[in-house]
Amino acid sequence: MEMEIHFPGGKRVTSTYKGFTVETDQPKSEGGDDSAPEPYDLFLASIGTCAGVYIVYFCESRKIPIDDISMTLHFERNETSHLMEKIAIDVKLPADFPPKYKKAVIRAAQMCTVKRNLVQPPEILVTANGET
Repeated sequence: MEMEIHFPGGKRVTSTYKGFTVETDQPKSEGGDDSAPEPYDLFLASIGTCAGVYIVYFCESRKIPIDDISMTLHFERNETSHLMEKIAIDVKLPADFPPKYKKAVIRAAQMCTVKRNLVQPPEILVTANGET
């Protein structure tokens, strides 16, 4: 698998994968145009949307409507390292959500592949023209 990364100008960086282009930019305070999310914003969004997909699959397989389900991500960043110290996902279930599935839907969200990659991170190698 391969993803292409391009530098269209300014502080913008784009990725192209599976026919989709994802744009990023930096805020004006960092010299960007604030025209797109920062890359780290997409990282956080990938955690939430990945957990959300697992909830969708769980509910669909049990014919539970998802219209009134939502989630909120709360996160705490270390001011020195600028890394996240805690990311909490709060799944908001409607009053008529089957009580017997509440713990199971939480477990489904925890199965998110993005989250599991953080627990068991891949090796990341950086090269230039194939050389270190």
